[in-house]
Amino acid sequence: MKLRALDTGFVLLAGLAILLIVAMLAVILGNITIHGWEQVSWEFISAAPETGMTEGGIFPAIFGTVLLVLLMTIFVVPLGVAVAIYFSEYADRNSWLYRWSRQAVNNLAGVPSIVFGLFGLGFFVQFVGGGIDNTLFGGQLTFGQPALIWAALTMAVLTLPVVIVSVEEALQAVPRHYRDASLALGATRTQTIFRVVLPQAMAGVLTGGILAVSRGAGEVAPILFVGAAYFLPHLPTRLNDQFMELGYHIYVLSTQSPDVEATKPLLYGTVLVLLVLTFLLNLTAIAIRARLRLAAGRTR
Repeated sequence: MKLRALDTGFVLLAGLAILLIVAMLAVILGNITIHGWEQVSWEFISAAPETGMTEGGIFPAIFGTVLLVLLMTIFVVPLGVAVAIYFSEYADRNSWLYRWSRQAVNNLAGVPSIVFGLFGLGFFVQFVGGGIDNTLFGGQLTFGQPALIWAALTMAVLTLPVVIVSVEEALQAVPRHYRDASLALGATRTQTIFRVVLPQAMAGVLTGGILAVSRGAGEVAPILFVGAAYFLPHLPTRLNDQFMELGYHIYVLSTQSPDVEATKPLLYGTVLVLLVLTFLLNLTAIAIRARLRLAAGRTR
């Protein structure tokens, strides 16, 4: 009876915790939706901001956010998959290279996001960008300044541990007899990985991409130093252009406006658009993952 009472109490506490979390989420999303829906309109979504940013729209920020997330994903997913393949398929667990690289990934996961911004400013902007300017442009300031490409690379470094862990788990979940059967039929180790193991783990690769999008779309601190612009009504056309971003736009509206009450509707509307945009990006990746799972199930 005592053990049953303890089990019942634990279940009740767990259920209460879940209800509290769901209730908090519902209150936050409901508050944002109720106040933000009044502000959202076609003009708000499609127009550029005007001077003072209390009028106009947020299209440059939407465009910059989508472009940043897409570039970040292009940079981080191949690198994350490559590292995960090394950890799962090639690494000697007793080697110094594995131990050091594993420790580096674990340390990256715990670094505050603003530190990544300072790293991006020092390494990508000043060192890499400055080196490109000195080598290719005769010292003319071209890439040695905050830009879209450096922001995307900084966000890729930020989200790299998430992709590595999720892809590595997906690779390890592929049954061992798949590898053994491929090797027994004469395939090389590399052929086995890229033609047998990786296709079976493709859903996990997309899961890593989804998690990276979720993490990267809402980050503000790293891009403060490496590319985001305070007010930029035109769209970026080159990789070395600065850009507006929804998260940074929200930060600017909430901290720099002299009239907080006038910017509240804009804040709610921008936050709602950011949430919907993040949801749509994740939904797209989830749909692709579901189709790949369905196709993989048919081929088995």
